[in-house]
Amino acid sequence: MTLKRILGAVALLLTPAIAFAHPGHGDNGLIAGISHPIGGLDHLLAMVAVGLWAAQQKGAARWALPCTFVGTMLIGGLLGFEGLNLPALEGGIAASVLALGLAVALVVRPPLSVAMAATALFALLHGVAHGLELPDMSSPWAYAAGFVAATAALHGLGYAVVRGLPQAAAPLVRVAGAASAATGVWLLAG
Repeated sequence: MTLKRILGAVALLLTPAIAFAHPGHGDNGLIAGISHPIGGLDHLLAMVAVGLWAAQQKGAARWALPCTFVGTMLIGGLLGFEGLNLPALEGGIAASVLALGLAVALVVRPPLSVAMAATALFALLHGVAHGLELPDMSSPWAYAAGFVAATAALHGLGYAVVRGLPQAAAPLVRVAGAASAATGVWLLAG
């Protein structure tokens, strides 16, 4: 599958969020769930970075990192639905943007268990934040389905970019990681 087709598929998946951008649609929470990871710069950068980082890995890490993120994020979302609020949640999310950006920029390849543990910690933070922001009168399950689908699409986008680019363009991915890390620093500072 070509990069153009993959990006087209991701765009189609995200199109409903654009089509229902006006109030009054998606009261079941699905659209709100889709738009939450896309609408927040911190979530967007971290989730694309997971895909970029996974594509830079070898072997099982290529699928294990995105799957770990999505699964743990869903658990975090359920905890957020129950009202769990972690101290320094926003700072932790900003730190995840910084750390994942650095991992991409430096093409870090730690042991799989370390990579999965870090990914799970970051995912838990993002998930709790998603869960705490469940819109009133929304179905938690539809909202969760939306943020899971959007997250998986963003991971897929990051993965497709790395795997679809020629090897000569690898430095551009590292620059994107560095830019994400710099944004993480900015988020932490402000």
